[in-house]
Amino acid sequence: MLSRVHSCAVIGLEGVIVEVEVDTADGLPGITIVGLPDAAVQESRERVQAAIKNTALPYPRKRVVVNLAPAAVRKEGPTYDLPIALGVLVMMGHLPQEAVDGALVVGELSLDGRVRHARGVLPMAATARSQGFRRIFVPQEDAAEAALIPDLEVIPVDTLASLHAHLSGRAELPIQPPVQPETLAVVPPTDFREIKGQEHVKRALEVAAAGGHNVLMVGPPGAGKTLLARALPGILPKMSIDEALDVTRIYSVADQLPPDTPLIQNRPFRAPHHTISHAGLVGGGNQPHPGEISLAHRGVLFLDELPEFGMRVLEVMRQPMEDKVVTISRAQGSLTFPANFQLIGAMNPCPCGYAGDSVKPCTCSSATVTKYQKRISGPLLDRIDIHIEVPRVEYDKLSDSRLGEPSETVRLRVETARQIQRERFAAVPVGAKQSPHDAHPDKVSTANASPVHCNADMRPAEVRKFCDLDDTSRSLMKSAMSQLQLSARAYHRILKLARTIADLAGSERIGPSHLAEALQYRPRGMMGGA
Repeated sequence: MLSRVHSCAVIGLEGVIVEVEVDTADGLPGITIVGLPDAAVQESRERVQAAIKNTALPYPRKRVVVNLAPAAVRKEGPTYDLPIALGVLVMMGHLPQEAVDGALVVGELSLDGRVRHARGVLPMAATARSQGFRRIFVPQEDAAEAALIPDLEVIPVDTLASLHAHLSGRAELPIQPPVQPETLAVVPPTDFREIKGQEHVKRALEVAAAGGHNVLMVGPPGAGKTLLARALPGILPKMSIDEALDVTRIYSVADQLPPDTPLIQNRPFRAPHHTISHAGLVGGGNQPHPGEISLAHRGVLFLDELPEFGMRVLEVMRQPMEDKVVTISRAQGSLTFPANFQLIGAMNPCPCGYAGDSVKPCTCSSATVTKYQKRISGPLLDRIDIHIEVPRVEYDKLSDSRLGEPSETVRLRVETARQIQRERFAAVPVGAKQSPHDAHPDKVSTANASPVHCNADMRPAEVRKFCDLDDTSRSLMKSAMSQLQLSARAYHRILKLARTIADLAGSERIGPSHLAEALQYRPRGMMGGA
C-alpha cells in the first residue's frame, strides 16, 4: 500500500513542500531513500527503524522505498524522520491515510522515539499556511514558534507513540494556543544613562539611530566604543510585528533562535570576531545559509577592531550596504537574503592605539599608522555617514555619581524623527512597493520589495525632492565639496544626514546649522578625506 505524508524543505528563507512517498519492493529488509537526500537524510533509515521498534510498533520485514518529491530539490537535515516514520506506519495499515491528509509533518526522531527540535519551523509553518494545509505537527519545543502563524492548527509532538495514539484516535494531543507577540517580555539593552561622558558620541549615535546611518568610531583602547555600540539598539525604534517575524524567520533558518523565545522582539546586535570568513559574514556554504549581515537584519552589525578584518571580508559588504540584500550564487541557482542592517565600526587610530591621545604617547611611526589605516578602503569609508572620534574619559566624569540621559528618553526622540520620515515617504511611489498581501506573515521575505523607510534609504530622486538647500547652505556645501574633496556619494550622504538632523530638530527645511553638523561627521585628519 502506497502512503503519502507531506513535509517541508527550507531553501534559503523559503519553504518548499516535500511529499514523502513510502512503498514496499522486493528485496532484503531495509529502507532505501531517494529524491536527492543528503547524508543526514540517508541516516534517517537507522533512526526511523530504531524509533518504530522502541515504540513497540511493528516494523515491516520488507524492503521499504522512500521517495522525497520533488526530486530536483536538495533535501538536508534530519527533519524528515517523523514523516518517514508515519509513512511507514500508514503503508503497513497501522494508520489510515486520511489521518495525515491535509497536515504537514516535521521533526527529528531519537532512537527511543522522542521527537527532537527542527530548524526552520517558522518558514515551514508559513509555507503550510500559504499552501492550504490545515494543521502542522511539530516538535514540542518548536510549537510556540509555529504558533506565530495565524489560522493554522499547530499540534506539538513529544514522542512517536503519542502521535500514533493521536492519529489512531486513542488519545488526543493538545493544540498549541496562538502566541500573542505583545505578551512576550522584552529584555532591556545597555542603557545610555550608565555611560559616563562621551556626550558628542551619544549625539552622533542618536542621529544615526534616527536616520539609519552607518557609524565609525575611532579612539584609544578603553574609551567606551564597545559599550556605546552595545547601547545603540536601546535607542532604535521598537520593531513592528512584521519586522519581528522577518528577523525571527532568519534566526529560525539559521538555527539560532534562543530557547523559549519564539519571537525575537529586540533588535539584533551582532558582533562577529575579526577572524570571521567572508562566507561567515555574508552567508554561503554548499547549501547557502544566512551570514552575520543577515542575522543583523533590522538591527546592528558591530565590527570591533575594524582594520583587523580581512580586506576581502570588508569589501564583500559594500554591495549589501547599498542594496540592503545579499545575493549568493551557486551552480544550482541563486538565493537572496535580506541584509538591512546598521553598520557600527570601531577602531584604534594606530596599532598601539594611542595616536593623538592627550595622555599616553604613540609608539608607532607615521608609516605604520598610515599602513594600518589604509587597511580600510576608501570606497568602504565612503559608505559610512558618521565618523566620530571617541577620546579617553577623564577621571572627573568617571567618578561622577550622576546618571546621564536614559535610553528611553533618547528613543522617544528617535521614534518621533522616524515617524516624520515614514509620513514623508508614504506618498513616494516605489517601484515594487509592498502590498498588504506581501506583508502577510505567510510571505517568507519582502526584502526586495521594501519601500524607503528612513533617510539613509533615500535614492537620488528622494534626495533631490526632500533635501533642498537654501542659498546659505548651498554656499557652505560648495565650500565643503572643494575643501574636503567629497565624492558624489559623500555629497548625497551628507544631505541625507543633514535631513535626519533637521528631523530631530523638527525642522521642515535643512538649515545651515543642520548641514554644518552633518559636515562635522565626515572623516578628517589621519583618516583622510571623504
